[in-house]
Amino acid sequence: MFAGPGGLGEGFSSFSVDRYHPFELKMSVEKDPLACRTLKLRSFFRKVHFDLLKPQLIKFLKSERTVENEEKLYSNFELARDLAKEEVLCRELGGNDFPPDAIDKIIKNRLDGSKTWILIGGPPCQAYSTVGRSRMSQVRRTKLSAFESDKRHYLYQHYLRIIASHEPPVFVMENVKGLLSSSIKGKLIIEQILKDLRSPGDNGLKYKLFPFVEPDSKKAFLLDGRYNNFKAADFLIKAENFGIPQMRHRLIILGVRSDISVKPNFLKEKKFKTVGEVLYDLPRIRSGIGHKWDRTKPWGQHINEIKNLFNDEQISEKIKYAMSNYIDQLGTDLPMGGEFIRYSPWRPKEIVKKWYRTPDLGGVTNHEARYHMPEDLRRYFFASCYGLAKEGENIHESPKLRHFPTALLPNHKNINHRKVNKTIFDDRFRVQLRSKPSTTITSHISKDGHYYIHPDPTQCRSLTVREAARLQTFPDSYIFLGSKTSQYSQVGNAVPPRLAIQLAEIVYDLILKWRDG
Repeated sequence: MFAGPGGLGEGFSSFSVDRYHPFELKMSVEKDPLACRTLKLRSFFRKVHFDLLKPQLIKFLKSERTVENEEKLYSNFELARDLAKEEVLCRELGGNDFPPDAIDKIIKNRLDGSKTWILIGGPPCQAYSTVGRSRMSQVRRTKLSAFESDKRHYLYQHYLRIIASHEPPVFVMENVKGLLSSSIKGKLIIEQILKDLRSPGDNGLKYKLFPFVEPDSKKAFLLDGRYNNFKAADFLIKAENFGIPQMRHRLIILGVRSDISVKPNFLKEKKFKTVGEVLYDLPRIRSGIGHKWDRTKPWGQHINEIKNLFNDEQISEKIKYAMSNYIDQLGTDLPMGGEFIRYSPWRPKEIVKKWYRTPDLGGVTNHEARYHMPEDLRRYFFASCYGLAKEGENIHESPKLRHFPTALLPNHKNINHRKVNKTIFDDRFRVQLRSKPSTTITSHISKDGHYYIHPDPTQCRSLTVREAARLQTFPDSYIFLGSKTSQYSQVGNAVPPRLAIQLAEIVYDLILKWRDG
């Protein structure tokens, strides 16, 4: 449920034991039509042998990504097309055209009497996010009721009703960290959600709720069987602790029906992966200049105007040195990328071969740079040079607005030019550091690239959809459809598939022990 572009589903369906894939997606429900196109294509991809599909898929990738061309691709494999169409339901849970009795009928039909199945997903999280509440409180300090009445707070109740009606042995529910502190009328939302999930209906159905991460309270609660006493914070997963190249912190709850006595394992920590490790092999591309601005000057010349600041006393000598070094290496001859381009010739790291290039399309999709206004090109160049200069000092940080020279500060009403350190959202321009996991990829990446500046100054740009997807651990064969804005949103809203695979392993072990016990 609430499938988005399919991160959770991709993880569970990709999980394998000796090449056997125990999880099969029977239904993915999502209301966004563009995300549904992505879901359908990926479902189709899973149902056709790659060697048969590859020539047709490459042809599609090199064409315009229209619905008509999608249908041409599907028409070559009618059975797979029909199965994918059946799997993906582009509907809104709770919507007038998708009432409970309709979805219940479909679920019952898809399960076909199976007793070993799971429900995965999570409600949309915008209303729960810390940033969302912060912005709303600034704009509507006297209109708190508008926030409290936001229906997105209660979308989990549709998920809850499905649990109560169909009694899955196991469910997995994901949501944002901000849910820990979100409250309505002085009461924490998370406490009510946990209470509801433990007793989802009025028929006596009960669930034990487990975290996927070993909590401090593990011994106290597992040894004496008091499963329902885990703290809300125990359900928090920090993705970077489990090999994901991104500092993504999310609440993920494992629900186990009370008649199942098996206890789940916990995630095993893995060394984090870095931005540099997962992005370095992608084709180098450069940004462009926005359509609204004067394009009579070449791209490189616009950036070169930052040389006027080389004598600015507000910039340290080490950062000036980096700027003067990289300004002469600007990729003026680089392309801006495209919807499908061949890989660079250099050999990829093992993590890239294992995670991202299997199966190998021979190139990457959704790797096209944005256009930026000239002033932002210079800010991006400064920020990436700052990050590399600090890295040379073994300091891993992106510049705050207070580190920018005055000449590069945006002329924005929220920026206090006299007291820059008092400015809200001081990290308005954020470079992703190559030797660290990225910051959280969110749907905000669809708005602009300021929070997602590429670490290479010579490319001088924000991240592409593919780069964001790599930080989210989607394989390169995972193709995002729709407008570029939609593609960015889809990526930002997803659960990292490589994290979902690890969740799937825990669920699989639990179900196996229950079934065989």
